[in-house]
Amino acid sequence: EGSDGKYHVGSSSMKAPAKPIAGNNYGHHCKPECFRSRHDDLKEMLDSNKDSLKLEAMKRIVAMMARGKNASDLFPAVVKNVACKNIEVKKLVYVYLVRYAEEQQDLALLSISTFQRGLKDPNQLIRASALRVLSSIRVTIIIPIMMLAIKDAASDMSPYVRKTAAHAIPKLYSLDPEQKEPLIEVIEKLLADKTTLVAGSVVMAFEGVCPERIDLIHKNYRKLCNLLIDVEEWGQVVIINMLTRYARTQFLNPNANEVLLEEGEEKEFYGSDEEEGKEEKVEKKKPYVMDPDHRLLLRNTKPLLQSRNAAVVMAVAQLYFHLAPKAEVGVTAKALVRLLRSHSEVQFVVLQNVATMSIKRKGMFETYLKSFYIRSTDPTQIKVLKLEVLTNLATETSISIILREFQTYIKSMDKDFVAATIQAIGRCATNIGEVRDTCLNGLVQLLSNRDELVVAESVVVIKKLLQMQPEQHSDIIKHMAKLIENIQVPMARASILWLIGEYCEHVPKIAPDVLRKMAKSFTSEEDIVKLQILNLAAKLYLTNSKQTKLLTQYVLNLAKYDQNYDIRDRARFIRQLIVPTDKGGALSKYAKKLFLALKPAPILESPFKDRDHFQLGSLSHLLNVKAGGYQELPDWPETAPDPSVRNVEVMDKRKEKKKVEKPFYSDSEDESRLTESADSDSNTGSGSESSSATEESDSGSKSEDSGGESESEQQEKPNRKADKSRVKPWDVSNWEDFNNNNEEEKIQPDWINCKHTYTHLASKGSKINSFSCRINSMANGLELLKLFWHSRVLFVCILPCSAQTISPTFSSLKTYELLHRLTGEGLAVGYCFGRQPFVRDPHMVTVQIQFTNHMDTEARNLRVREPRLQSGMRIKEFPEIEVLPPGETVTTVMGIDFCDSTQAANFQLCTHTRKFCVSIQPPVGELMAPVFMLENEFKKEQGQLMGMNEIKETLVLGEACQSDYAIVQRVTAAANVGQVPCGSDQEFAGKTMTSNSLVLVTVITKRDRTAQLTVNCEKMVIGTMLVKDILHALSQ
Repeated sequence: EGSDGKYHVGSSSMKAPAKPIAGNNYGHHCKPECFRSRHDDLKEMLDSNKDSLKLEAMKRIVAMMARGKNASDLFPAVVKNVACKNIEVKKLVYVYLVRYAEEQQDLALLSISTFQRGLKDPNQLIRASALRVLSSIRVTIIIPIMMLAIKDAASDMSPYVRKTAAHAIPKLYSLDPEQKEPLIEVIEKLLADKTTLVAGSVVMAFEGVCPERIDLIHKNYRKLCNLLIDVEEWGQVVIINMLTRYARTQFLNPNANEVLLEEGEEKEFYGSDEEEGKEEKVEKKKPYVMDPDHRLLLRNTKPLLQSRNAAVVMAVAQLYFHLAPKAEVGVTAKALVRLLRSHSEVQFVVLQNVATMSIKRKGMFETYLKSFYIRSTDPTQIKVLKLEVLTNLATETSISIILREFQTYIKSMDKDFVAATIQAIGRCATNIGEVRDTCLNGLVQLLSNRDELVVAESVVVIKKLLQMQPEQHSDIIKHMAKLIENIQVPMARASILWLIGEYCEHVPKIAPDVLRKMAKSFTSEEDIVKLQILNLAAKLYLTNSKQTKLLTQYVLNLAKYDQNYDIRDRARFIRQLIVPTDKGGALSKYAKKLFLALKPAPILESPFKDRDHFQLGSLSHLLNVKAGGYQELPDWPETAPDPSVRNVEVMDKRKEKKKVEKPFYSDSEDESRLTESADSDSNTGSGSESSSATEESDSGSKSEDSGGESESEQQEKPNRKADKSRVKPWDVSNWEDFNNNNEEEKIQPDWINCKHTYTHLASKGSKINSFSCRINSMANGLELLKLFWHSRVLFVCILPCSAQTISPTFSSLKTYELLHRLTGEGLAVGYCFGRQPFVRDPHMVTVQIQFTNHMDTEARNLRVREPRLQSGMRIKEFPEIEVLPPGETVTTVMGIDFCDSTQAANFQLCTHTRKFCVSIQPPVGELMAPVFMLENEFKKEQGQLMGMNEIKETLVLGEACQSDYAIVQRVTAAANVGQVPCGSDQEFAGKTMTSNSLVLVTVITKRDRTAQLTVNCEKMVIGTMLVKDILHALSQ
């Protein structure tokens, strides 16, 4: 204990709090004080500036949580550290917040902005933890934030974050069911994920939000079947259960023919004409052929029977039971028997399912009969279930072995188990007629047992067996009548009285004496016994009224004043029925028919019969009651649904076209000349191959759009396709002539003054779609052919092979305001993105800053100070501007590495007297640079960026975007990408500045003023934002 009177954590002088002394409350006051001081120390450690102390405090807090201690009072101190830069501390803080965010919702809401920043953290664990905490705050006001976070996380590069997004979907749905439709879109997107880490979680979300939407599973069915073996274990359970229900709706019953044949065999006995006709139908039934997808599911789940997880084995077993042909279900038996070596809880669930399966598939477990023998160490509930299985498996060949086992079990000290064994013997006797007498004799021997419970249970079972052949066993009835005085168990006494009353004609001398004895003890008997005494009296009155009339009236008088109203009502009913009076008694003549009617023998059935209408392995099956959230197992369809819905197109038409494309280089013998390819197609909108006649008509229909092509040129086109004509290279000097002839489009590229050699091919007023060329001699070490395509003009130039990034053909630089002249006290600052690689660092975006001095005095020492950047971002300041005279404007350049994100770069813009806080936030289109790429290479890269990396949208083109020229201009203005030359569609390529991730854009125009926009990008967040920007640009 320290000098301040508090216990110090970790101190060597720390003492344990004193135990409470009898008669005072010292101990009760000491213990809370100890905890308070310990929590105060933790709070001080959390408020410290040292990460090591914070980490130690968080470790202790998480340890407290693991031991079940309440640490909720530390929430304010912990939540302040959510913005800690130390990654280990941040992880533990999120572990704490996930636990207590739902309890401390008000305090958690204060840190909502921090959680949102955590969603953009470079560390995937932090992003996932932030989303987990956000979804744990169950407040309706943040539903839009949660929805946006889930959508972003669903497109995250990390599978772990996408998995967390799938977990958050059911939480949001339970908070606001109206969000179902947007959530279904996210689920559909995640279902297409090919990562095994995500598969199980998204199927769980699917089951919780929209289990009825099986149309979402069609395209992903085969993928889920193939991924199943690699998914984590609990994900396998969820997927298997979902696929079981899916298969019941999409495939035919593999056992349907067997069911029809069994019905035909049963009805054959009657031999009617109608049945003969039905038999013919059975014979004409087509042989069953299993759907390949059905077989795929059975084949891919079979290896999971060897899983170490009992739930996975049980899930596969139920799938085979509900879906597989009868001949194949037996493969699950060995795996289920293996699970009987597990813990008692696992054994209980497995035996419940085995008991159900053994009723309909008895042959499955016959070879494993000894595995269900009962051990003395088994709990009672396990023993009872094993008895149930042994009874179900009993056949004429195995009954003798099973009965010997039962004889051993009757000697057990567990009375409940003994009672269950006697019931099992009765069921065996009922099911197998050959051993009925043997079982009955054995049960009669048990009547002499010293244990009253054994005798009572034997009486109940014998009563049921005697109902099958009472006339053959009158001696047993007499023997049981003698036991009435010794047996005190109410159910057994009631069973004996019912037997004597029901078969009183077989024991005419004993029955009245039994009634006399029971009348003496009537008032002290249990209610169930009293009711059977009344029944016995009524039956004897109707069959032997001379001896029992007075006894019956005496018993009825006793019952008339009984405390139980059921007994009083029964006595009043019997009196009016068997004793006729002057006022009534109309039913008296039917009394014998009512009391002495022949009653069918009871059928001793298993409690697990007909329980298989619940899906095996479910809670509803375990309880035999429909539990909340249980989904019914669908019935088999009568006709097979269309299997083509599960087909996934691997290649579209544009990819198929690659098979018939000509090579880039021509086969001409003269390699030094440029030739035009024979695979040109004038109709670019269709994107498909056509015959030469169709090409002629297409080129004719396009003549107006292409600028008035002459008839001679139209006639020459087919000839050019058949015979490759040679085109002379243009000299650079011809550029002026071309511009003079095209006044509408005077275009001067930025690179026209380049020192490299250019070859210009022009087709006046027409668009060249594709060509092939080869250059034999490479001058001045220039090795790579580069293509620049601009509207209707094709430029061919030779550049060094090291040049992988090219400038855009259109550069429309938009200016943004950085500092308004009023806010800047006369200093106005604007900026634009230069769309050129930054000289000092190629991974940085070039930002051109323009300063304008509107003051009367000069501005001095213009510079950047104190940049506040997000993690991973970098900045290169522009050189300090010493003096800016009044009315003057100066432009400078700075570089910013935005780390492939649209987060703003914050910094201070300083003069010699003032500081202004400003920020630069880039549009997503400025985070990339154009990349030169041929169409073949474009298609290849696009094929590798499918699935989650592909976003498709359909749009209606605006009035100003009806030409290809306008589309190119709008797309390149929205994003810093370069057009792919000779593409069959409008195709653009770029790469992100920081990570060099490819960004591929395709615009396919259609005749009805609509277009399909496709963006393929490895960074899915960038792809999503870019789609929105280009959609906006093309729709205007």
